[in-house]
Amino acid sequence: MKEMTAKEVENQLNEGKVFDIIDVRETDEVAEGKIPGAINIPLGLVEFRMHELDKSKEYLMVCRSGGRSGRASQFLEGQGFTIINMTGGMLAWEGKVE
Repeated sequence: MKEMTAKEVENQLNEGKVFDIIDVRETDEVAEGKIPGAINIPLGLVEFRMHELDKSKEYLMVCRSGGRSGRASQFLEGQGFTIINMTGGMLAWEGKVE
């Protein structure tokens, strides 16, 4: 599984890189703040909503600490998706939130 730290993601975003970000936290967690542009698909719904994703894109998975996004990453990679897991999750995120 490909991984990036929260700081690496923040630096790349600041340099203009565009990520397709999926936040797998629960809705109430996301309401407290998410990376701008992130799409919320709670971990329990990933299997049922993966048809909304495009296998030709690379997705960045985010959660609170990196555990749930790691599980979602492994699952989606097994389904043929290209995934990067953000280690440390939102606990390590120091960038902008919306």
